[in-house]
Amino acid sequence: MLSLYSVRTILTVPENARRVYRSILKVSPTAADMLRRCYLTCLDEKEMHMYRFIRKLYSCGNSFLKNQADDAYHPIAKAIRHMNGELEKLRGFVRFSDYNGTLGAEIEPKNRVLPLLRSHFCNRYANESLFIYDRTHGDLLLYTKGRSQILQVDSWQKALPGEEEIYYRALWKKFYETIAIKERYNPRCQNTFLPKRYRHNMTEFLPLEHENPAAITQDLQTALPKSSS
Repeated sequence: MLSLYSVRTILTVPENARRVYRSILKVSPTAADMLRRCYLTCLDEKEMHMYRFIRKLYSCGNSFLKNQADDAYHPIAKAIRHMNGELEKLRGFVRFSDYNGTLGAEIEPKNRVLPLLRSHFCNRYANESLFIYDRTHGDLLLYTKGRSQILQVDSWQKALPGEEEIYYRALWKKFYETIAIKERYNPRCQNTFLPKRYRHNMTEFLPLEHENPAAITQDLQTALPKSSS
């Protein structure tokens, strides 16, 4: 990046960072957790907000955390609330597909949520092998045999689903359409609880990728009952 001013590179010293974190933890475990979570948010200039927060914590103690209108506290609390809302939605909206025995999913979150989603999905699918790719930040969560790891990848392209996976996707789409009640269709309410930015990674909103969709449709007509009119 070009600049008219002199630039100084400051290298991170892990031991110094751990000392600072331990000192914050002694003052307020709540503040330490907030800083850890804030680092994962999409808050603009979050490093400066975190710096102001830490200075206020050292000078005033944790009493200012009771005032959500505080200039040092409010931006961080607001960013964490936004991330928590996204986390809650993704716990329900992530859709896995089967790739030769491995479960895989894609997400495109605004915040860097994979470290916070890791325990939820690894515990839920403890006996499976799985991956979740965060396309926004280039993070890839891998889990197998009780061990998990988050890696940074430059690029990633998922394989096309197999015939069996396509069939189960079709079953899910048919189920989704069957349970819908036309008379109660309310797109405004649906957009509130299911924002459109999540839908392009959800099975029920994806087009079927198959050489012969007509064959699957014919199979489904015998596999599932038709929607009631």
